[in-house]
Amino acid sequence: MKRILFSICLLVGLASFSMAQSAQYEGAMTKQVALLDDSTNFNPDKLLEIANTFERIGAAEKTQWLPFYYASYCYVMSSLMQKNNDKVDDLSDKAAVNIEQAEAISPKNDEISCVKSLIATSRIRVDPMSRGMKYGMESASLLVQANQINQENPRVYMLQGQSLFFTPEQFGGSKTEAKKKFEVALQKFSTFKPASSIAPHWGEAYTKGLLAQIK
Repeated sequence: MKRILFSICLLVGLASFSMAQSAQYEGAMTKQVALLDDSTNFNPDKLLEIANTFERIGAAEKTQWLPFYYASYCYVMSSLMQKNNDKVDDLSDKAAVNIEQAEAISPKNDEISCVKSLIATSRIRVDPMSRGMKYGMESASLLVQANQINQENPRVYMLQGQSLFFTPEQFGGSKTEAKKKFEVALQKFSTFKPASSIAPHWGEAYTKGLLAQIK
């Protein structure tokens, strides 16, 4: 009987500890995701601070893919926002390391493919003439992959539209085609429901901003 009671107490204790750990993780993630939702934090330096915090969360929660995903997202967005190219490759490399960790935990994930596409895009700006074809094709391929996994993900269409929007027409860009992609993205955003409060949900306001520049 004592052994049974001990086992029950042990199981209850482990369950309570697990719940406490889960609540701590959710709380930490909720705070950082909220920072990303605040547009005033969307500058290269602040994004690096947030990325560092996500990396620390990931180090403590090695079975969770979202901290590594968001760390990668912060690094690549900071890379894309740099005024010069000196730090672009280094930041893109850090983004790549984190997204690879996320993918090892959650393979065949459309959100991860979207960030990998962004990383490829960020590398182009260092030298568009020599890198454009290689990384442009890689970025596009990753978005096709993401779309095959989940056709309802609005970020796929948003990123495809972004590529068409910023690519010169002589290299395959088109504002007209970009507009179509943005309109599909907004349709998808209108029905999109994140898996949780900390799941990826970014991009709608940015899509509207780009679309407004075309209309």
